[in-house]
Amino acid sequence: MSTTSQETSPRVALVTGTTSGIGAAVVEEFCRQGHQVLAVDFNADGQAVADAAGAVFFQADLTDGEACRAAVAEALRRFGRLDILVNNAGIQHVSSIEEFPEAKWRQIIDLMLTAPFLLTQAAWPSMREGGWGRIINIASVHAQVASPGKAAYISAKHGMIGLTKTAALEGGSQGITANAICPAYVKTPLVDNQIADQAKLHDMDEQQVIEQIMLKNAAVKRLIEPGEVASLVAYLASDLAGAVTGASWNIDLGWTAQ
Repeated sequence: MSTTSQETSPRVALVTGTTSGIGAAVVEEFCRQGHQVLAVDFNADGQAVADAAGAVFFQADLTDGEACRAAVAEALRRFGRLDILVNNAGIQHVSSIEEFPEAKWRQIIDLMLTAPFLLTQAAWPSMREGGWGRIINIASVHAQVASPGKAAYISAKHGMIGLTKTAALEGGSQGITANAICPAYVKTPLVDNQIADQAKLHDMDEQQVIEQIMLKNAAVKRLIEPGEVASLVAYLASDLAGAVTGASWNIDLGWTAQ
């Protein structure tokens, strides 16, 4: 296969967390490129998003290991193989370590670290047999640095970087690459929902949260558009990125440049 094409040949992709934000933008971009896409989300509203893009929707609670395996099995049943896996699904809870509920900790770790592992494990045989695979983990700038009030989220994202590196080392000889993308605050419902929680945690109003917390460490003073992240996903899923693996790609508005 030529490595000079600007976009990879049509492939089969599974994307998680697709009802809105980054996941929805990735589904739209992949469908635009002609890929066959299984869009996986817990929220039934994801059906309309998938239909609009031209993807197939699969509803699943990815905190359940069997649901993770079922999602991959559905992609294989419908399309015959699986070439690209984008682990994007995530949730957030903001509170101090002292007050952090154990049930919420377990839910976040299950969804944002255990599920990517199980999905990768289930997708691996198809990628290995095809001699070509792309695993793209949507991490966060909080995979690189920490902030107060997000113990579970930050722990999961740091763990995702380790999973990415291990998958890259194990997959290199089999044509499978693994990379992580680490955005700062993206204009998504997940971020919107954090603003009120952060305001309560830090005793400030919501505009102060945006200016003094979300954009405090950014050189570029704006939120990131989901499509900007989707564009990097598309590159990492392409033939052009065959030599790129085990890397963490920051889209962080200059946050970690300090």
